[in-house]
Amino acid sequence: MPDHIPAAAGGPAVGVLSLQGDVIEHFRALESAGARPLRVRRPGELDQVDGLVIPGGESTTIWKLAEIFELTEPLRKRISGGMPVFGSCAGMIMLADRLLDGIAGQETLGGIDMTVRRNAFGRQVDSFEADIPLTGVPGPALRAVFIRAPWVEETGPEVEILGADPGTGRIVAVRQGPALATAFHPELTGDLRVHKLFVDMVRDRI
Repeated sequence: MPDHIPAAAGGPAVGVLSLQGDVIEHFRALESAGARPLRVRRPGELDQVDGLVIPGGESTTIWKLAEIFELTEPLRKRISGGMPVFGSCAGMIMLADRLLDGIAGQETLGGIDMTVRRNAFGRQVDSFEADIPLTGVPGPALRAVFIRAPWVEETGPEVEILGADPGTGRIVAVRQGPALATAFHPELTGDLRVHKLFVDMVRDRI
């Protein structure tokens, strides 16, 4: 990934956790949605952002690298302190307070009162697309890409359910205050509505 990606002038500074996964795709979507995207790999870089995206990828790898780069506790502190955060696919797993089917010892960052099942929709060969109507996102149903995707098994009372997979009825998009999560990858479709929603969430907290 290049060291610098042109930033949208005047937009909120939104970091992308740049340890593994769909980093460049989120950068491009955030810039198109009016944000100033910044890479976050160190605690000092985390201090410079108004909000954070945790990209899709491999949740166990993201967790292990966050430990190596000494980001785990700073991330938990910023998230628990109310920093707006959006997680897609593996990012949803990282934002779950409770995890099912993780590897031995796997930890999350927390932030959303939900139980998430890792790789719930199956393996890579079971990837699929579906049209998902999303509460709070105007316009037609969103074309959603699911790749080794999780789903939400249960939510706490303060979690707003934004969308469910029409085929299974499983919860695939949620929000709790300044935290947003999707089981699918909006960064891969060119539809900017989820990223615009998140950028607006960041602006509301500045």
